[in-house]
Amino acid sequence: MWTPEWVLSDGEIIRHADAKIHPLSLAVTYATTVFEGLRAYRRPEDGSYSFFRLREHIERLQVGMKVMRFDRRIEVDEMQEALSRLVRANSPDTDVYIRLLVFISGIGLMATKGPVSYFAVAQPRDKPRFAETGMQLGVSSWSRLSDNASPPRIKATANYHNARLTQLQAQADGYDGALMLTPQGKVSEAPIACFFMVRDGELITPSLGSNILESVTRDSIIRLYERRFGRPVIQREVDRSELYFAQEAFLCGTGQEIIPVVGIDRLPVGDGRPGELTRQVQAMYFDCVRRNVPDEWGWHTPLT
Repeated sequence: MWTPEWVLSDGEIIRHADAKIHPLSLAVTYATTVFEGLRAYRRPEDGSYSFFRLREHIERLQVGMKVMRFDRRIEVDEMQEALSRLVRANSPDTDVYIRLLVFISGIGLMATKGPVSYFAVAQPRDKPRFAETGMQLGVSSWSRLSDNASPPRIKATANYHNARLTQLQAQADGYDGALMLTPQGKVSEAPIACFFMVRDGELITPSLGSNILESVTRDSIIRLYERRFGRPVIQREVDRSELYFAQEAFLCGTGQEIIPVVGIDRLPVGDGRPGELTRQVQAMYFDCVRRNVPDEWGWHTPLT
């Protein structure tokens, strides 16, 4: 498998080992960083690459930078060109996962707004080991961050302290992962992904008001499902006890893609195996990202 040798630093390609940041920068001292995880998928037929929903990822990054009052803006065209150079420099032969971090590199007080820098790293990413077998989740005692405290729809590194505590507890309790509840006791999301469940033939996901990340993958699944099956995905509040009524469930995210959930709180979801609709959603999603079907929404951006 290929290894990342080059990273992108403020538009310049540098060696992986040379990527550095000052320990007193606000990115370190106050976690003033927003980030995106995005993918460039390889088409086996001709070896070409395209970014999946690049514009949506960068637009979400722009909103995060605005809310955190960074003193500059990252443009979509700038990132398309720079990330294309990054992918080509690393000569990949499989799909590429890209981590793009934008941060305040300056040294100063908590309210310092710049200067702003960015790093991007292109790397391979193994298929998640639970993609076939499914995950066992536990409902965490840690509550999901509230929108009025540290808004989860902003993809800021600071928010992931909450996710990390949740994941560490899940591992200590013998689960593969966790689900978080809102401070009001409604289902929110997993530490690393959004949540879907199937009940009485309907695909249901917690609403955007459930303190979730406004996930690009979640949006992709909703649109693909509604186009394919001709019925809506139900977006609403979900009670904890409803989880135990689910016939199927899965998680989704750019990094994890689609992961079946086969148990919650040591109770089986359905028959305790990945469900039929979950498998259909997996196949539908991979057909889309790998360009096996027409790009109806213009989600694929070729490398420049």
